[in-house]
This record gives sequence, structure tokens and C-alpha cells, in this order.
Amino acid sequence: MAKDRQGLHFSELVWESTEQNVAIPPRGTVDEGSRKPKSEPVKKKTSGSGYDTVQLQLWDMEESVEPVTTTESEFVQRARELVEHKEPAALFVPFKSYWPTYGHMTGAQSRWYFFWRDEVRQGRYPKTDLSYIFLHIYELINGVGWDEPQEGYRQLNLLWEAYRDSYKRLDQYLGGWIADFSFVHKLDIPLSEIVARSRGLAGDLAELELVRCLSTAPEQLSIEVLSVMSDYDISKSKFYTGEGKIAADRYIPQVVALIDAYVARKHDSNLITMFPPAPPVVRERYLFRSAVYDISLYGYSVLVPVIRVSKSPPLRSLITRLFRLTENKLRALMGYRGRLKDIRVDADMDDLVTRFLEREFRKAEQEEKGPAVVIDQQKLEQLASDSEVVRSLLTVEDTGERGQEDDAEWIIESEGALGGAGLAGAGSDADVHESTGSADVTSDAEVLGRAESAGEKSVANTDARVAPAVSANAESISDSSARAEEQVVAMIGGERIERGHEELPAGQKLTASPPPYSDSEADRWILFASELTPLQRQAVLALAEEDGSVKVQRLAAGAGTMAELLYDEINELAMDSLGDLIIDGEELTEECLSMLDYIKR
Repeated sequence: MAKDRQGLHFSELVWESTEQNVAIPPRGTVDEGSRKPKSEPVKKKTSGSGYDTVQLQLWDMEESVEPVTTTESEFVQRARELVEHKEPAALFVPFKSYWPTYGHMTGAQSRWYFFWRDEVRQGRYPKTDLSYIFLHIYELINGVGWDEPQEGYRQLNLLWEAYRDSYKRLDQYLGGWIADFSFVHKLDIPLSEIVARSRGLAGDLAELELVRCLSTAPEQLSIEVLSVMSDYDISKSKFYTGEGKIAADRYIPQVVALIDAYVARKHDSNLITMFPPAPPVVRERYLFRSAVYDISLYGYSVLVPVIRVSKSPPLRSLITRLFRLTENKLRALMGYRGRLKDIRVDADMDDLVTRFLEREFRKAEQEEKGPAVVIDQQKLEQLASDSEVVRSLLTVEDTGERGQEDDAEWIIESEGALGGAGLAGAGSDADVHESTGSADVTSDAEVLGRAESAGEKSVANTDARVAPAVSANAESISDSSARAEEQVVAMIGGERIERGHEELPAGQKLTASPPPYSDSEADRWILFASELTPLQRQAVLALAEEDGSVKVQRLAAGAGTMAELLYDEINELAMDSLGDLIIDGEELTEECLSMLDYIKR
């Protein structure tokens, strides 16, 4: 057959021979003896390099297979050699490489890298190029730079947290690599942050995180993970995209955890066991994609059993309704106009969510506002220092050796310090003359009158420090000291601040007035008892009995609430009425136990 420009052409070949009409012998009639002895097969020679001959020899020979050296294995070997290498302070040198390894760096780049890596290991994260970061990540995922897997996981997370704002590409890769790291080393870690930070990982990882949280740790649920189970796309809500995002992200997971606890208390079964999902599906996950990774360490892939909990229709319906219910409650609390319609939940669930959100929202608002009274610490310390001066002036050391003359001398010295006689010059504290002669003893009334007069003068004199009203009765010196300290007027910075008043310099915000108290402690407990609801009163009395916490749980379940909510409500009332908590954990304080008679009334 030949081919030319005209198309295909066929040729007929004719084989000619001089022998004609030769008979074909029948099968088996050939003399066996005439057959040639079987000989070794003749190896056919081919024109060229003799490839077939060499190939046959390879099949016949037994040779040991030498290990294959790859670029990744060479990188790991070199990384182990340099695991402890450090460099002194070096200059930053830019470094750009798609798959960075040690061989891609120049000498200056290597010096910077090993200096930077040591800084990172010390908890400091200098600004650097992304290629340096990836090189260090490759070390960690290949098992270099840590002894325990938990330490390697911690270092990877710290790197991610430190540089993700500067390099968004870290979210694209590092989330999946950290998840692979946890699968390889069988680490029981939360995947919520990985799902939240890494786009495209909300499939299997979100399902795994849902099962973990709903089974053992519902308080660790996040809005990103729960969104997989909701038919309501909250990201398209105007309330969520506007002012409600922070509140929704915070409270929706808490509401789901609250309902999970409520169901567990009421039905002795949490959500995931009440609505069991389908059996797990085994998924193959390829490890450390797009990284410099030696597959001889942990293999090419891992098998991960995934439970499709988000595919459970009743559980998915409940989570969707809780999303919408919580958003509606937050809209009302935040004064947002408009409500979502057709939200159907049990009345007890609705009431529980309402009371929970009202309490938490009010508490968060109070925390944002801060304390009602702001204390100026500097002014407070100055006032305490001035009080110490007054106390030192009013303190008499009874040595048993000083007599009536010493008492008189103390009176004269105090009188001089308060601005009266005995000062060589006005406002001078160093020139106080000591009384060397005998002095007449001054009566208590006269001393008190002089002290009050001196106090008035010291208020007018801005150089004086204190002006106490003094009583020189030696037998009741401590009582008079306390009274004098209560009447002190301190001059701070040329302005007057009287204890018990709010007379402050212009522009200053200070003084905390003492909280109002009832006439007696009994009155406060009577007031507290009157504010308790019947359920709260029963809960307090039940805690005083044996197995009190169990009884309170039964009371709360019967009322459609939770014991923890009851404790919080009671403690909140106690703080308002008594100024202290009465429930510590699940037990009453000793003070409350001694005051139960007032509650029983």
C-alpha cells in the first residue's frame, strides 16, 4: 500500500515457486527421531542498540531495588540537619519562590531565614516574605521543629494567626494543611476556626465539626459550622449584613447549645441522638496538597469517616427555625423594624430563648457601658496619703516614760502643724520649735476649739496639708482619731475635696458615693426575699437540702427552664439587694444558710 497526492493505492503481491503439487504430510507422521534436539532459544538480534536482549536479561536476574530519592525526601533530610541552626541578627532580603526550599535561597536569604525562624520560635513575628513563611510551614508538616504533634499544631496556628492579615493566601492553603495534620496525628481539635477562615472547606470538615460539637461540646459551635445545617441563608438578611451581624454570630450558636441542653434535661437525649443521622461515609482525603511533602512519612492519603449530620431532615428543620427565631428576638431587642414570619417552635422553647436573650443582651449592654462610677485612682491615692498624715499626727506612742509634759508638748506640736503657734514662718514644716520648758496642760474643750479654728485657717491657706478636728483625750485616742479622719478636708492641687461629698475640680470625674444600705442586715434579707418569685424561692430552699442541685434541676425542668438560668437570676437579685452572690456553683453560701429563716417567711 502506498500513499501519494492522488490518494491510496493497493498493490497485489504474487509469490512464485519452482516446486508444484507438493503434498502436505499428515499430522503426526513425522519421524520423531528426525526431529532435532531442543536447543536453547536463539536470542533474536535486532538492529540498533540491542534493547530486547538487555530487557530479557533484566527479567532473568534478581537485583535489589535501590530506594528512590525525591526532591521532597531530600528537603526533609536537609531540614533535619538544619533544625537547630540559628543565625545572628540579619538584614531582611526579599525572597520569592513558588515551592521554596533551602537550595532556592542565596546566602543572604538563608541568614535572614534562620534568624527569622528563631525569632518565630521565641514568639516574635517580624515582617517577612510569604516564601519564608511557606518554607517554615513545610518543615513543620514534615515533622521538623517539634517533638509532640500538639506542639507542631500550635506552631502552625500561631504562624497562621500572625501573618494571615498580611497574606490572604495563607487562608487558601494553611487551613487544609492543619486539618490534614490533625488527621495524620489523630488530634482531637476544634475545626471551627479552620472552617471559618478557609473558603471551600465547609464540606467534610464542617460535618466533622458538627458531629464533634453536638456530641461532646455544644458550647463550641460557631455560626459558620451551623450554617451548613440551615436552610435559611442568613447571609442574605439585611439585618445580618447590617447592624445585626455581631449579635447573630454571638447568640445563634448559644441558642442552639441552650436548646441542646434543654432537650437533654427534658428527654435525657441530646439533639444528635434524638435525631440520629445516617451511618458514616468513608472519604479519602489527599494529604498536604500543593505543599513540599514527603509521602514516605504519613502516606499519600487518609481515610476519614464522615457522618452527614446536616442531612438529617428533622434536625435540619429545627436548626433552621432556631436561626430565624433568634434573629427575630435580636431584631426586637435592637429596635430593628420588621420581623420574619411563619416561625413555628414550641411555646416553652420560645419562652426559654426569649428570657435567655433578654438577660444576655442586657448584660452585654451593661458591660459595654462600663461601671456607673469612675474612680480617679491618682486622686484616691493622694487622699489615702493625706489620711495617713492625719493618722500619724493623731497617734500617741504610750512608752510609759512620757508624762504630762509630753502630752502638752504633743498638743502644742499638733497645734503648730495645723497652722497655729509654734511655726517660725508661715507654711514651713521644718521650723517647728520644740517646747523645752514646762507647759500647762490644755483642756479637751480648748484643744478641740483650737483645732477647729486651725482647720478653718488651713482651708484658706493653700500651703497647709491637712486640717483635722482633734480631741486630746488620751484614753479614747483611737475613737477621736477615727472621728477626726472622717472630718478631714484635703487640699489637693489647690482644690478642695471633702469626704462624703462630690466637690471636685472643674472637668474631673471622680468620687464614688458609698452604696445605700438598709438600716440593718435583716432588712436587706427581707427585701431580697420579697423580690424572689415562687420558683426562685423553692430553688433556694431546695439547695439547702440534701441533693439540692438534683431537686433544682427537676424544678427547672418542670417550669420549662434550666437550673443555670435560675441560679443566675437569683444571684442577680442578690447582688442588687445584698451586694453579694448567695449561690456558689450549685451550693448556697454560709451566710445564706444562716439567713434562710427570712426566705422561709
